[in-house]
Amino acid sequence: MAIQQGGPTHLSTTNIADLLERVLDKGVVIAGDVKLKLLDIELLTIQLRLVVCSVDKAQQMGIDWWSQTKSLCAPEETPPIEAGTEAETKPALPSPEEHEALQQRVEELQQQLEQIQTEQQTPWRRPKTP
Repeated sequence: MAIQQGGPTHLSTTNIADLLERVLDKGVVIAGDVKLKLLDIELLTIQLRLVVCSVDKAQQMGIDWWSQTKSLCAPEETPPIEAGTEAETKPALPSPEEHEALQQRVEELQQQLEQIQTEQQTPWRRPKTP
């Protein structure tokens, strides 16, 4: 019995980098719905939508929610303080009125703290019943 061998076959191989580049360039959408029913009463519906693409492709599609999210954006840069300026040499001090108000508030808080500490040191006693 003779076995015939055909011509050379070409297998297409794709490495992971090429596959990832193609997915990010074109984009992939995965969608699915999960419904939970009991006796023909729909209790729960979950709609899943997943888009995998590059940032450039997402912006082309009009998806750019990360640009409005503060925690995902770079912090705004503050201008550097020049050497020899008043902001560099002197710290900002409160006005005399603010200083007095803060001093009074500190004294009030210290009095409240002392009162709480003395109350905690005094043993609790049940009131006498007649």
